[in-house]
Amino acid sequence: MLLEPTEQSEISRRPTIVDVAQHAGVSTATVDRVLNGRQGVRAPTVQRVMRSAAQLGYVEGDMLGETAATAPANISFLLPAGTNRYLTHLGKLVVEQTPLFQKHGIKPTVEYIKSFSPDALAAAMLRHGKSADGIAFMALEHPTVREAVNRLAEKGVPTVTLISDIANAQRSMYLGLDNRSIGRLAGYLIARFVGNTPAKVAMIAGSLSYRAHEEREMGFLHVLQESHPNIEVVGIREGHDDEALNYRQMRMLLSQHPDLAGIYNIGGGASGVGKAIKDARREQSLVFIGHGLTPDTRAFLIDGTMDAVITQNPGETINRAIRVFNNLREGRPAEEDIDPLRSEVIFRENLP
Repeated sequence: MLLEPTEQSEISRRPTIVDVAQHAGVSTATVDRVLNGRQGVRAPTVQRVMRSAAQLGYVEGDMLGETAATAPANISFLLPAGTNRYLTHLGKLVVEQTPLFQKHGIKPTVEYIKSFSPDALAAAMLRHGKSADGIAFMALEHPTVREAVNRLAEKGVPTVTLISDIANAQRSMYLGLDNRSIGRLAGYLIARFVGNTPAKVAMIAGSLSYRAHEEREMGFLHVLQESHPNIEVVGIREGHDDEALNYRQMRMLLSQHPDLAGIYNIGGGASGVGKAIKDARREQSLVFIGHGLTPDTRAFLIDGTMDAVITQNPGETINRAIRVFNNLREGRPAEEDIDPLRSEVIFRENLP
């Protein structure tokens, strides 16, 4: 008995495992492992295969949701170790918010990496990339880190930069502030506090190997050069976000420039800067602008040692990270429905 042409056409259009593999951009062996529920396939790949299978009609569409529920994505957060209290708080918040991550099908882990070491950061990224479905990290601007990002991208492991970005690398998205704009904001604030009389100000950076710190410095210098010629910037020092080193750097600045009118702490380690100012009894006569609302900067705002803190909400950073990785997992653009992070300027009078 011969089949009618329409029946032959229906049979010829039935999808095969090869069709699913081609549509998803994976091997037939990977499709076989996914469809049979075997381990060893990354969660984003599982989603891609199941989505292709559902779109082609190889499986029922509701199987996609079932698979998502049983395949949590392992996301690693790699943060610098040290005395940067904002970053420590961010890492603790990730751990505390584990139930929220799990609600969205994500299993988070946090590891603190030796600060300001591109080799240590790159090695940790590649190590986590063997088992993680995505990595969120604070980037160092260095070829070794850039190469690690690109190698992970080639293996299908998405990376998201936090707070500080990296140029010319295949990261999926940057979650942080416009740091050049933030530097300009800091310059504007310090100029408003200092006033129109001739004055000297200085800067302490964590490290200019962080693109964020470099961009903040550029913004700070530019706004003062453009609009506040009465203010002289007498130098920038690196404190590596270390409270003890920042203390020594601040004491040295005060010794070299007794008439110093203001200090902009670009990175972390605010406790060291604040302690040096208080020990020199300059808390009422020196303008202090810094970053990150933490218990120590909060206390400095209350007692008048600090004048303003520029911060980004760590909870908002975490919420956006969840949405970014879910977008990637479900095959959507990383930035879909993600609003840019906004800075907050905190004074003593508007402390939350």
